[in-house]
Amino acid sequence: MAENQYTEDNIRSLDWKEHIRLRPGMYIGKLGDGSSADDGIYILIKEVIDNSIDEYVMGNGKTIEVSIRDKRVTIRDYGRGIPLGKVIDCVSKINTGAKYDSKAFKKSVGLNGVGTKAVNALSSHFKIQCVRDNQTKVAEFESGVIINDSPIESSTNRKGTKVTFTPDHSIFGNYRFLNEYVEKMLWNYCYLNPGLTIIYNGEKFYSENGLKDLLEQNIDSKIVYPVLHLKGEDIEVAMTHSQKAYGEQYYSFVNGQHTTQGGTHQAAFREAVVKTVREFYGKNFDAVDIRQSIVAAVSIKVIEPVFESQTKTKLGSNEIGPGMVTIRTFINDFLKTQLDNYLHKNPETAELFLKKIIEAEKERKALAGVRKLAKERAKKANLHNRKLRDCRVHLNNEKNDRRFETTLFITEGDSASGSITKVRDVNTQAVFSLKGKPLNSYGLTKKIVYENEEFNLLQAALNIEDGLEGLRYKNVVIATDADVDGMHIRLLLITFFLQFFPELIREGYLYILETPLYRVRNKKETVYCYSEQERVDAINKLGRNPEVTRFKGLGEISPNEFKHFIGKDMRLEPIIIGKKMSVEDLLSFYMGKNTPERQEFIIENLRVEKDISNEE
Repeated sequence: MAENQYTEDNIRSLDWKEHIRLRPGMYIGKLGDGSSADDGIYILIKEVIDNSIDEYVMGNGKTIEVSIRDKRVTIRDYGRGIPLGKVIDCVSKINTGAKYDSKAFKKSVGLNGVGTKAVNALSSHFKIQCVRDNQTKVAEFESGVIINDSPIESSTNRKGTKVTFTPDHSIFGNYRFLNEYVEKMLWNYCYLNPGLTIIYNGEKFYSENGLKDLLEQNIDSKIVYPVLHLKGEDIEVAMTHSQKAYGEQYYSFVNGQHTTQGGTHQAAFREAVVKTVREFYGKNFDAVDIRQSIVAAVSIKVIEPVFESQTKTKLGSNEIGPGMVTIRTFINDFLKTQLDNYLHKNPETAELFLKKIIEAEKERKALAGVRKLAKERAKKANLHNRKLRDCRVHLNNEKNDRRFETTLFITEGDSASGSITKVRDVNTQAVFSLKGKPLNSYGLTKKIVYENEEFNLLQAALNIEDGLEGLRYKNVVIATDADVDGMHIRLLLITFFLQFFPELIREGYLYILETPLYRVRNKKETVYCYSEQERVDAINKLGRNPEVTRFKGLGEISPNEFKHFIGKDMRLEPIIIGKKMSVEDLLSFYMGKNTPERQEFIIENLRVEKDISNEE
């Protein structure tokens, strides 16, 4: 057998677009199909809008128009427009941009001159038009290859830049844009840039009060005191406490970038709140009690920020700028003055805040005994957790490239978990097996999480007792049958998470596994169908009398087949809390006492399933 030759021919240099298309993760994080808020298709939108935002921050253009139609994204701003002679360079030459010169864009979002190049390279079609000084320049690309380089022409259009692109199917697969994720992203831009108008598919997004609006529009339960709003040079903070929610909830931003994984600024804020509150009340409260049920937003501006990846979800910088004070000192000094002043000037808020801390302390002490027993039980379980078949890689393994693939399947019964266990990827996929229906936790206190063995083991498996920082899986997937019992289990699990760990849902970690309802096959081809319509289409496609199998439960699907449904083509449906949704109202309606209103709702919304394949 010939030896593998290692010669000069083995070494090749990739051009800019080849490298981006071959290693997209380096530029946009992960690919995904649009079911997760941090999937690549949303990062592409963000990279283009970031440039428009930088223009707005510099005082150019107050409106950005965004539209998504049939997977084609169009973004138009009214900034200065790219200098026309450099339009092609800016979207097709890596490391080309204006932001290396810190004077022009001192605290901008995009720093590495990568953003629009990545969008161009990862789009099947990309078109840019710039208008400047009554002249316009258009360039079009396919997969990063230029197909139209129009000469500069005169124009009467308003100045600015218009980018149109379609993410490439060959890279992103069968993707879809979820409106909820796009809207959330656009709202964040408005909160961080009061006075900016974004028009999305004809709908207007605008915020007058910045982070204060963000909290008021996103808190879905009663709050202890009115949202306090503090602003200084390069920093803005909004904060309150929720009456019923558990845990801590933060929205953190750097230079307008939503740092979903926090970073040095979020850690500094958490620390500074505790320090300021202790000094104000003159009592050494436990940090956990001060921050229990806190809902806060913090935004800072940093010169030349260092993020832990190209997708900028976690801040790594220690200083506000080269040779300047640390972020920790900066945030601490700000809160020490501003929060302290606010509490002095608003004694009612100070009193309500104190009451909340004391309540949290009482609850913690009451839980201490139960928690201790549960921890001992969990320790034993960790050595041999009957319910958990764990994987090797976890989300908190910072140095492992595959940590964003980590998935925990929560299954009902042994048959389903057996199928998944046999074909799962042991490196990144774990299985947690439920025994029957979990308890309806609606209206119960956190004590139940520790007393109920199943809930306690699930909490231990996820490692979320003290917040999401320790979360071990990127995707938490409820994998139940698509029948009445399966739906009921889904509801009970979602109730549990909404009640005690709502941030898991808010941050987009919880999903439902979609499994096929039918298998349609002939001797040559097998098609798995996820809906009635797909079944009809498959029957028409495969022609004469194909074999149709209805899957009643996950346990009926053989392991060999199951591997297709949890592999690269896995279909996940995200659980999303809508902007206008009150979690309390939802839970009381669906999971509370069996009210006449709910009975009425069920009767009015009953649907009869017809067998449309037999209808001529």
